[in-house]
Amino acid sequence: MILAQLITSFFASAGFGIIFHIPKKSLIPCGIAGMLGWMVYFLFNSELNSVQATMFGAFVVAIISQWFARIYKMPMILFTAVGIIPLVPGGMAYDAMRNVVQNNYEIAIEFAAKAFMISGSIAIGIVLSEVINQVVKMLFVKKA
Repeated sequence: MILAQLITSFFASAGFGIIFHIPKKSLIPCGIAGMLGWMVYFLFNSELNSVQATMFGAFVVAIISQWFARIYKMPMILFTAVGIIPLVPGGMAYDAMRNVVQNNYEIAIEFAAKAFMISGSIAIGIVLSEVINQVVKMLFVKKA
């Protein structure tokens, strides 16, 4: 089960990389970033709620994106934007809009609120990764 999800998340991330016209040599690293982010989400989702699991998944995607950016000498946003695709709550946002159209406003608000919180947790995970990266850089600069 988890293997199928990892493979699917890899191809989803790499596929969006093709849609976004990222360089070909970065497609596999983007797929790996998306796959590892989804793996963390999948593992934490059974222990935590989906908002917290998404934050940890986004955090891992951002850390790996920083690492790939240094290796491939490309902007980090290439790997981050494509790597978080499996974590984006698009299906939940669709369900919210579908329930709005069907006049089920209470259900729509539930879906919309959860999609909003998951989107915020993606942003928090990415920002937290960047803050930790900056702190580590400051510590290295002071030692050198």
